[in-house]
Amino acid sequence: MSEEEPRIGVYVCHCGLNIAGVVDVEEVAEYAKTLPNVVIARHYVYMCSEPGQEMIKRDIKEYNLNRVVVASCSPAMHEPTYQRVIEEAGLNRYLFEMANLREQCSWAHAPWPDRATEKAKDLVRMAVAKARLLRPLEPRKVKVHPSALIIGGGVAGIRAALDLAERGFHVYIVERKPYLGGRVAQLNKVSITHEDAMELLEPMLKAVQESGNITVYTNSEVKEFGGYLGNFEVTIRQKPRFVTSACNACGKCAEVCPVEAPDEYNMGLSNRKAIYIFYEGAYPPTYTIDPDACTKCGKCAEVCPVNAINLNEQPREEKIKVGAIIIATGFDPYEPKEYGYGLYKDVVTQLQLERLLSPRGPTGGRLIRPSNGEPVRAVAFILCTGSRVPERPYCSRICCTVSLKNAIIIKKEHPDVDVYILYRDIRAFGKGQEEYYAEARRLGVIFVKFSQEEPPEVTEEGGRLRIRVKDLLTGAPVELRVDLVVLAEALLPSAGSKDLGIKLGVSVGPNGFFKEAHPKLRPLDTMVDGVFIAGAAQSPKDIQEAIVQASGAASRAAIPLSQGEVEIEPIVATVDTLKCKGCGRCEDVCEFGAVKVEPDERGVPHANVNEALCKGCGACTVICPTGAITIQHFRKEQLLAMVMAAVRR
Repeated sequence: MSEEEPRIGVYVCHCGLNIAGVVDVEEVAEYAKTLPNVVIARHYVYMCSEPGQEMIKRDIKEYNLNRVVVASCSPAMHEPTYQRVIEEAGLNRYLFEMANLREQCSWAHAPWPDRATEKAKDLVRMAVAKARLLRPLEPRKVKVHPSALIIGGGVAGIRAALDLAERGFHVYIVERKPYLGGRVAQLNKVSITHEDAMELLEPMLKAVQESGNITVYTNSEVKEFGGYLGNFEVTIRQKPRFVTSACNACGKCAEVCPVEAPDEYNMGLSNRKAIYIFYEGAYPPTYTIDPDACTKCGKCAEVCPVNAINLNEQPREEKIKVGAIIIATGFDPYEPKEYGYGLYKDVVTQLQLERLLSPRGPTGGRLIRPSNGEPVRAVAFILCTGSRVPERPYCSRICCTVSLKNAIIIKKEHPDVDVYILYRDIRAFGKGQEEYYAEARRLGVIFVKFSQEEPPEVTEEGGRLRIRVKDLLTGAPVELRVDLVVLAEALLPSAGSKDLGIKLGVSVGPNGFFKEAHPKLRPLDTMVDGVFIAGAAQSPKDIQEAIVQASGAASRAAIPLSQGEVEIEPIVATVDTLKCKGCGRCEDVCEFGAVKVEPDERGVPHANVNEALCKGCGACTVICPTGAITIQHFRKEQLLAMVMAAVRR
């Protein structure tokens, strides 16, 4: 087909009014008819719609087209759609070119429709110039290792692991903490249903324990990463636990341990021993030793009846091979620097309140002041603590709902306690949220709206906290005397997200959360094929959303695992060994480790490309001093043709 005279069809999309509201699409389509090798040019309101796709298929057969150009939106959004369309009509998918008239033209130049129309013609002319030189390419297929790695052992990671394990795939869970469960293990009750959080978590942990297809690495992290879709090679570094699996959790070690440290499970509201179990019912059900607190006095080892303690245990590493990866690293809570947090003991975070309200918490569920143990008579929630500020402009999304939940729980369990919610905006989204808000009002929760410019002031006077704030709805100053201030803290990306992203080659967004390939079309994928994201690793989410997305990510990961082999994109670098001098510059600039300079059978060094690793970014092509490297589908003559078309109207 590459030797045939090019017969090109050009299709200009209105995209509703996204393009047609600025660009004269009819004029652009008429102009396209005058370009060399263009056989047919049309315009349609939505080329991506079913009728638009059928139009292209019919024209390919009726006009014997062997090249197709669609001028519409971003290739990131619909290039795969149109490639599938022409493939179904019998053409090689790589005989397709796309011109972006939306992001690069109509949206960018909305105030100047005439000039935008001329630019649209330029973009179409450039696309046609490249289309004339397109060649058919054939994807390669590689075998897939039928196992998966889940990074993160919270509810999202556990749900994804269980879904894949139930499909028969072996799953590895890597969790940086000594136990599974994530933040849900620290909650009292979940929103809307008010179900005990552990009643949600414990069946999931039991299923992990009983599954024969799940291997758990706690106290662990990903040290090294390599490979490609279907064949990832991962090195896991597991820090010492100092307690073996022989532990029967009798607790004698903790009884004799002389060292105490702040209990992170209770968010520092109580202490634990240096040897401890994170929470009742934790998995793995064995004790662990905090190396930062332990003095290695050996008393725990002396009383252990099963000799499960090894104070000399060293870190170990293990290499695994998997076909897909799901990132489910969750979030970390923001540590407030405002409203007297850290200065006044009775100013706590939302997560600390969860521990105060929990029957498993440091107070046994009694609502008392951390400062003196007296009952709380009045409590005030301050929303958007650390969120929607210049440093973190995003909304943490769950804070309003969680505050409503805890306010309702307090009013129901302690009707005489005064409850105030100080808010900038109530953003309680999702099923049942309006009713939730109405229930809080009905129970007597008082809402006070404040502005970002005039936030509440918290001080301590006479043994109680005093809040001064201006109510935006009435314009009047308000003064509250309360025993407890609860800060609805922001959700931050999990610690180490950026470093993990660098290891995996996965981008993080401006807020530090992992970035999806496309927010609408590929919300669970990353730009690294075979690596997916779930839960709060992507953005702040509630439990329901995290679990739903985890099952979705597991379904996406199961596709290549179940197929047994996958296609590798043929838009990769190729090397002309006659031109290559083996200088190694291409190897130095390749971020994906796809290019290696190695000697051939004659001992002559030259570059070799691992097509499975290559992403076709073109960095090697730019740096090559001899022009020995070419990117398929973006060959130099194709790009030069576009440049010449751009400057010659």
